[in-house]
Amino acid sequence: MMILVRAVCAAALFGLLAVSALADDITDAMDQAKKAYSAGDLTNAKQQLDLASQLIGQKNAETFAALLPNPLSGWKAEKAQALATGAVAFGASVASRTYTNAKGDTVEVQITGDSAMVMQIATVLSNPQFAGAMGKLIRVGQQRAIQNSDGDVNMVINNKLLITIQGSADAASKVAYANAIDVAKLSKM
Repeated sequence: MMILVRAVCAAALFGLLAVSALADDITDAMDQAKKAYSAGDLTNAKQQLDLASQLIGQKNAETFAALLPNPLSGWKAEKAQALATGAVAFGASVASRTYTNAKGDTVEVQITGDSAMVMQIATVLSNPQFAGAMGKLIRVGQQRAIQNSDGDVNMVINNKLLITIQGSADAASKVAYANAIDVAKLSKM
């Protein structure tokens, strides 16, 4: 009987450890918000929800960073940068990476999501007449994009993500990096 009790206690402890290992900062913040709300502490509830939102934004930015393209032949890439801005600047999760070739030309690829600004740009891009006023319409795979007079490329994926490719490199290099983005994976986000 004592062996059975120990086995049950060990299983319960293992289960508790497994559940606590699955908990993370985001769910902890949401749980704290729920407790604060239930206790009538609306200020703390809001702060905890803001924290959870910021942490989710950071996690999104890190996911975007992992989806930035590898350097093309003849180019070197800096370390990807990931940032979540919360309510500042319309709120956004942003990942970017700069690529440099032997001549010193640069291309910066940036992925922005979680922002009301993306929806506004998506509205413009969806109307070819408005988009055409912002630059030349081009195709990047199956995506419609705008290329400005400097060769910079902007495209919106699923009305949720803004891809910006800019830098000192020529227009062809910027389009090559636009084509190197895994749009299929980003579309699933």
